[in-house]
Amino acid sequence: MIQAQSSDVIRINARKTDVFDIFNLKYYIGPNPYLDRSALIFDFALTGFGEPLKIEEYVFDISKMYSHLGKQTYNSYADLFARVVSEVGKLDMGLHLNHWSVKPEHDFVRISIQSLHELTSRAVVYFVWDWWETITQHEEFLFEEGLIKLQNRFRLSAYGGPTVYALFQTAYNQGIPAFYLWEEGLMQYGFGRKLVRGVATTFDSDSHIDSEFSTRKDDCKEFLHKLGFPIPEGEIVFSEQEAVEVARDIGYPVAVKPVVGHKGIGVTPDVHNSRELASAYSRALIAIPEEQPTRIIVEKSIRGKDFRLLCVNGRFIAATERCPASVTGDGSATVKELIRRENRKPERWDTPTSPMSRIEIDEALERYIDEQGLRLDSIIESDRTVYLRKVANLSAGGTSIDATKIIHHDNIILAQDIAQYFRLTCLGIDIIAEDISESWKTGNFAILEINSAPGILMHLNPAMGESVDVPAQILSTFFQSGRDSRIPIITFNQISINELQETIDHILSQHPEWTIGAVCRQGTFVNRSKKVLQKDYNSNVQILLRNPKLDLLIVEYSEDILEEDGMFYQGSNIVVLDNPSETEMMLIRDIFDDSIEVIKKEQEVSIRRQGLIEDYALGDDEPFTRVYLKEISSIL
Repeated sequence: MIQAQSSDVIRINARKTDVFDIFNLKYYIGPNPYLDRSALIFDFALTGFGEPLKIEEYVFDISKMYSHLGKQTYNSYADLFARVVSEVGKLDMGLHLNHWSVKPEHDFVRISIQSLHELTSRAVVYFVWDWWETITQHEEFLFEEGLIKLQNRFRLSAYGGPTVYALFQTAYNQGIPAFYLWEEGLMQYGFGRKLVRGVATTFDSDSHIDSEFSTRKDDCKEFLHKLGFPIPEGEIVFSEQEAVEVARDIGYPVAVKPVVGHKGIGVTPDVHNSRELASAYSRALIAIPEEQPTRIIVEKSIRGKDFRLLCVNGRFIAATERCPASVTGDGSATVKELIRRENRKPERWDTPTSPMSRIEIDEALERYIDEQGLRLDSIIESDRTVYLRKVANLSAGGTSIDATKIIHHDNIILAQDIAQYFRLTCLGIDIIAEDISESWKTGNFAILEINSAPGILMHLNPAMGESVDVPAQILSTFFQSGRDSRIPIITFNQISINELQETIDHILSQHPEWTIGAVCRQGTFVNRSKKVLQKDYNSNVQILLRNPKLDLLIVEYSEDILEEDGMFYQGSNIVVLDNPSETEMMLIRDIFDDSIEVIKKEQEVSIRRQGLIEDYALGDDEPFTRVYLKEISSIL
């Protein structure tokens, strides 16, 4: 068994009693000399202080948390450590982080772990390190508490929201480039003129006017009413007294909600009398943002089940029933104990991939169970289901049930008819109906509101029923395939300013209408116009790929840049290497099947096209540019 141990190893980050040491942590945003994708790289060694346990003892303890790891064999402590960090890095969320590598050096082992969020990955490495040291010392390790902290760290990251992560993972699986634009607070999918930017399910191609209009519940309601769709009777009020008068006129029960709002905040359905109305009005009032005027909707409360219909690009995609949070008694546990027990279920861990959120005990919950004659310390008889909220809000612990296959085709047509009136990629339509399988024309059915930024996790990962791959449907609106999301990229290991400008001129002579971005160590260009060269090399690459007019990108990635910064993107259409080093050979590691490789070593040139190799020697006065410009012309 290979051991990464040396009595001469200098303790770097290890504490006095640590058997293992972790040091030289470095994050790469993309492909790098160690892994063909974004990664956290670190060095692993034994400190020489004391002896580690046998590797089988670490495997035994680790397999208590990850049983499948106990069924594998490991060549070294480093091999096992890398495998454990990779597994913990998924955070019990099913994150798509499945790649790692182990490279032995003289006094240490260099470990590479696929990473999505640098700070979370660093915390995972230190978490596993602490876990191993407690195993060595036969001490207790609070694994579950630590894992929850890691999950919360990731949730706070740019990729931690359930909708953002679902879209990002789908893009990753389909080969669509996706990255976060920190200055803009947006995700970008695709490169250059193929790019799309957005926040969750809203995109730069959406009409901001339509998006803003969807937040004005009163105007939307009137518009849908003019179209002939079923809308609950009601009015906008500006005071509690007006609310009482409207409720009396239309008749109880009523629903109360703020004109401007989201996620069901401040919404109270099924209000039966003036006392409940006063409380409902107060909740709606509190939910109104400070900069907004007091405008509250009081409308007829329609009995039935709560459904979300989702349309993408004007087409119906999914239907989900949303049920309020509830618990079922066992004859001995109190409401509070039942909630605590329910929250311990893995499906309620409230991660970006969890089908249900935690049930929070708050004033609204206590008030609602009080209306049912219960308190938190009430014992619920066996098999009795107690609903904890009036609103079927999934973020408040509600349950989602897929209803896509049972929805009546008339209701599908209704949803699509509504979506056709809005220039929005995604549109959520909230309805209430006793039976979604019955036509809206004959059943008890009403449209409550529309949403221009609908969440998608309820459809992708419902608590009950089949998954609907909504992220794939959304991304197919913009890209037919991963290749359709990219512009041509030409990558060099070294190129001078003069050669770079010659290459740009050569391409523009064939495509004068094109916008070409280029970056090398000496400068950044858009066509022949020189731009500011950022100190962070990959920032230059990202800025060019952020340009929505860019038709082609040329980038120099020399050995020093690759080792210091790694690459920003995966895949090139042409790779041109001039006497490449071993590190620079990574540029041909992940090219496309139909890409072209041009490699010059001294005067010998090798060209690979579609699996065929052509070798020849340059003439005494033959420039290398003549060779690769000819190959560039072949892909244009």
